[in-house]
Amino acid sequence: MKGFTKKFLGDFLLEFGYITPEQLEEALNYQKEKNREGTHVLLGQALISLGFCTEEAITKVMAHKAGISFLTLQQHPVDSAAANLIEPEVALRYNALPIGFDNGKLLVALKHPSDVIAVDDLRIITGYEIKPVIVPDSELTAAIEQFARSTTEVEQEEEETSELLQTEETEERPAVQLANQILHQAVRSSASDVHIEPLEKSMRVRMRIDGVLHEVMQHQRRMHPPLISRLKVMAGMDIAERRLPQDGRMTMKIDKRTIDVRAASLPSAYGEKITMRILDRDARLITLQEMGFPQDQLEKYSRIMHLPYGFILVTGPTGSGKSTTLYSTLSVLNSVDRHIITLEDPVERRLDGINQIQINLKAGLTFASGLRAIVRNDPDVIMVGEIRDHESARIAVESALTGHLVLATLHTNDAAGAITRLGDMGIEPYLTASSVVGVVAQRLVRLLCLHCREEEQLPATDLLASVPDFPLEEGEKTVTLYRPRGCIRCSNTGYKGRTGVYELLAFSENIRRLTLERRSTQEIKDAAISEGMVTLRRDGLDKVKRGLTSLEEVMRVVV
Repeated sequence: MKGFTKKFLGDFLLEFGYITPEQLEEALNYQKEKNREGTHVLLGQALISLGFCTEEAITKVMAHKAGISFLTLQQHPVDSAAANLIEPEVALRYNALPIGFDNGKLLVALKHPSDVIAVDDLRIITGYEIKPVIVPDSELTAAIEQFARSTTEVEQEEEETSELLQTEETEERPAVQLANQILHQAVRSSASDVHIEPLEKSMRVRMRIDGVLHEVMQHQRRMHPPLISRLKVMAGMDIAERRLPQDGRMTMKIDKRTIDVRAASLPSAYGEKITMRILDRDARLITLQEMGFPQDQLEKYSRIMHLPYGFILVTGPTGSGKSTTLYSTLSVLNSVDRHIITLEDPVERRLDGINQIQINLKAGLTFASGLRAIVRNDPDVIMVGEIRDHESARIAVESALTGHLVLATLHTNDAAGAITRLGDMGIEPYLTASSVVGVVAQRLVRLLCLHCREEEQLPATDLLASVPDFPLEEGEKTVTLYRPRGCIRCSNTGYKGRTGVYELLAFSENIRRLTLERRSTQEIKDAAISEGMVTLRRDGLDKVKRGLTSLEEVMRVVV
């Protein structure tokens, strides 16, 4: 039609005042550059990546452009009666999910509402007239994944009059399905651990997601024995042995990813409990910056880890991310001109170009015997999974003194405590003072979900009354904090992902003198703080002030 001008997404965003012409031009250039690199980027994705626009604003404009209603699943939760009109495969195929009813029509959230074939197919499948709506992409993706997980639960068979009449075949099939479902759900939920626990009248499955346990399902008690047997077979355990703890492992492909699973069984009052550690072999190794290492501390740590020799300790409780820190450090040090050997129990991640040794107690390969062998193989860098006893600690210290860079983990509450702990293991203070070059203490805290976190303004005086050491700027009267709320993207927890809080104790002449004098942990810590060390608590509070996490989360993790 003469005089007709087609309006694009950018034109609507300008019209609604969401972006400026300069921002649109920069986003278009960014999009062209990415497309030249072979990465297809839509304009909306470019605007979000550059921080010029929110996903919700772009979705609203797309809805207006298409003449379709805009909804958020936070305000309009998914109606299970509507969602269950289709199968999970259909939802995944069309990127669509029925979310409710409106005057006899079926409300369907679609990623591509102009896809008339999808709309027609959904009308035939459900028997309803379809009313397409648009919701934010991240909400729709999370809702479809949640729907797929909930509807793939194994159907419970009807109660039999007598369990003795059940055949092995009728028990085997649902056990296989349930085992597969649990493992798939764990991987898709990014769970680190899975706990399958027998209770008096039921069986409970819990998963550790972002460091916190969540109950994900309960099943009838009679499902427990066949499920445990199935998992033990998969992990290479002895299914006939139910009275002693066992260890096993398995490797499988889930969603085209290679997953390593370490399984451990434990006899309990109501039967065997199984714990599974989930390790994604294909997951990218995150960098120290991505782990949340503050920039000023990271610069100090970088200088320490590039020293030609010395002992570097990473401390913290189980599950605090110590192994990830060591792996990230090794990835930086890994080069053709460095011979790196690790001694681990178990080898959690395989690194190209690094010689990794698995502890084997049955064969007599312990940390101490392995370390003695390693130092005879001309290493430049040695990584020890954990210092557990006097002998391994002594060999590690001596290796650091004889021209090797040694990295290891130790279980202590803070960085200064590592010095005292080495003394408790029988290491003489002069050896500790001469060998140790730095100690990192760390914890992991959950990140607030950026889509649903709630802002809260607090008077500085009220905040200081409960947290006297909260970092405030001079003259700051009001502090902006954020609290978790919960939405479909974060499974209503208010948190999504984790980051680290760190404490780096770099050995100075003063710290070495205090070590030689056998001073207390508190005295060493006070001296390090006076030299500029940022404590775990201070780093955590800094992340609270930046809106990354909540005050309650830091207080939960850091004393």
